Amino acid sequence: MRLAPKIGVQMHHAQTAADLSLPRKQPRDARRAQLIEATIEVLARQGYARVTMADVARRAGLSHGLVNFHFHSKENLLVETLIYLAEEYRQNWTTALERAGDDPADRLHAMLTADFNPEIFTPSRIAAWCSYWGEAQSRPLYQERCGSNDLAYMQELESLCARMIARHGYTGNAERMARVLRVTVEGMWLDMVTIQTPYSREEARATVLTSAAALFPRHFTEAGLIGGSV
Repeated sequence: MRLAPKIGVQMHHAQTAADLSLPRKQPRDARRAQLIEATIEVLARQGYARVTMADVARRAGLSHGLVNFHFHSKENLLVETLIYLAEEYRQNWTTALERAGDDPADRLHAMLTADFNPEIFTPSRIAAWCSYWGEAQSRPLYQERCGSNDLAYMQELESLCARMIARHGYTGNAERMARVLRVTVEGMWLDMVTIQTPYSREEARATVLTSAAALFPRHFTEAGLIGGSV
């Protein structure tokens, strides 16, 4: 199933072609990042199969030749964009954990709410992710490049659920609890690009926290941690 945005979903892109255009003498890394950001926008609008290097160049306000110089092919451009998104996502949740306390409830709250960081929970980024998840031709690429990151995320989530059971006296299967939380988070992301009228970031976050409250009712409500930050 192709998970591109439905007609009627408003894609409020934060960047325009003018915003993406940088002075011609930018360093190589900055230019590559500019082109990857443009690719994310094109993925969001057109889906994986319809991305062209010409569209990316036009979105970035740069020449087609410059896209070729940095990435050599459409396939490599899409690989590098996926790697960029995956590393951004990994750094987002690992940084949230680094800032959290030692208590598993604090850490679980940090991990779940990290997915709604406004820097990554944007229409264009979510739609780009869905292009990689949802189109058959991109799934092998996704598994190859993101499988280890996904495994690390799930292992951390399962570990936190197991620690909630051990430390705070809850009962249940940590693996299943982690799965419930993961599919709820992923469901919120998918809803953002597949339902006719997406709900707000705050509502998506509250939905995930409601799942956490169902599993760990002494520590979570839909607003966040009981007795902690929201």
